[in-house]
Amino acid sequence: MYKNEYLNKILVNVKEKCAEQKEFINAVEEFLDSMDYIVGSDPDIEKYAILERIVVPERVVMFRVPWVDDNGKIQVNNGYRVQFNSAIGPYKGGLRLDPSVNLSILKFLGFEQIFKNSLTGLPMGGGKGGSDFNPKGKSDAEVMRFCQSFMQELYQVIGPNTDVPAGDIGVGAREIGYMYGMYKKLTKDVTGVLTGKGISFGGSLTRTEATGFGLCYFAEELLKTYYNDSFNGKNVVISGSGNVAQYAAFKATELGAKVVAMSDRNGYIASEDGIDIEFVRNIKNERKSLVDEYVKKYPNTKNGKNTHDIWKIKCDIALPSATQNEINIEDAKALVKNGCKVLCEGANMPTELDAVKYLYENGVIFSPGKASNAGGVAVSGLEMSQNAMHLSWTFEEVDQKLKEIMQNIFKACYETASKYGEPKNLSLGANIAGFLKVYNAMKAQGVI
Repeated sequence: MYKNEYLNKILVNVKEKCAEQKEFINAVEEFLDSMDYIVGSDPDIEKYAILERIVVPERVVMFRVPWVDDNGKIQVNNGYRVQFNSAIGPYKGGLRLDPSVNLSILKFLGFEQIFKNSLTGLPMGGGKGGSDFNPKGKSDAEVMRFCQSFMQELYQVIGPNTDVPAGDIGVGAREIGYMYGMYKKLTKDVTGVLTGKGISFGGSLTRTEATGFGLCYFAEELLKTYYNDSFNGKNVVISGSGNVAQYAAFKATELGAKVVAMSDRNGYIASEDGIDIEFVRNIKNERKSLVDEYVKKYPNTKNGKNTHDIWKIKCDIALPSATQNEINIEDAKALVKNGCKVLCEGANMPTELDAVKYLYENGVIFSPGKASNAGGVAVSGLEMSQNAMHLSWTFEEVDQKLKEIMQNIFKACYETASKYGEPKNLSLGANIAGFLKVYNAMKAQGVI
């Protein structure tokens, strides 16, 4: 429970109204922990019911997505778009295609997106969407038919100045292309309504690399500030092997580190000599199993099917970049035991709350995903700017802007945490710094 009774009332209300939405409740709890530092000194937060409003989406759209598979059979999936908060700009957040997708997960992701987008300094609100459709194992034609059907509903509530979706798990350049094609056909309008587009039709250079690169730029600033150190000579464990993990591994290696373990949903690989990042990229581009294919080429590689075992690999820096709730309290204990000093989240809330607390209490510098994995949405915002101005920046220009944004995010989190007497509590800094901008906008715009 919180020191402030107002916060306790908020949490009780959320738990009563969203009792089955575990992921969303966890996100709200983590956020309210930080609000305990500021609500007592600012009565306007309660007076204007800011928290009551900020924990409820402005709009939730749910719809069915019928499509025809290659055997001519009609399939039906659930589609969603959670438009959470537009106080500082149009809704912005990814579309996720995965069997795990449900309203709880999308509300949790959309809620986190509010503060992540605020931290970038760009005028973007928070949203999230997707479907329980699984693109894995589907043909290109099946994915196309699904995406076209999905967009036939989604197009009604999105637009370049209203809601600008991007990719997420299960949604890459292929899926964005199919969705964008159908959006243009339905609206007869060529706009920047989706980000993560192909370079040939309005996409931004560096977008594919953005989250992984941004994660390392944030971690680099963290290492410099807390330890007067760098990636050079450090052992790094990275969970996942999608775009975020691949490009985090690439950038960490470029900065002098050695990536000693990676994973996918079927298991992990580990090597004291370092992982062959380029080969991992080839495996995942072919949508094959990481462990099976990697061990064929490198038979002496340590591996296992339990993805939690990756956190038992000795490392200096951990970059969880797979999915939510992948690090539990036992994993946190293993990381501490093996000398991990820094954990920066590359995924959205991959660390369970009790594990975060354990890491913090045992001297591990922890960065929440709303800060350290904001690189993807930052470059999505830059893509929106390029589309609006009808121009393209070079890879180097976008990469430099990304690095500056991530450095500024770290600075905002660190300085805010320090202001409240907790300089090593980056979760506190991220939540308060992200909240204040949204709060001031909501207060100025009245009760809407």
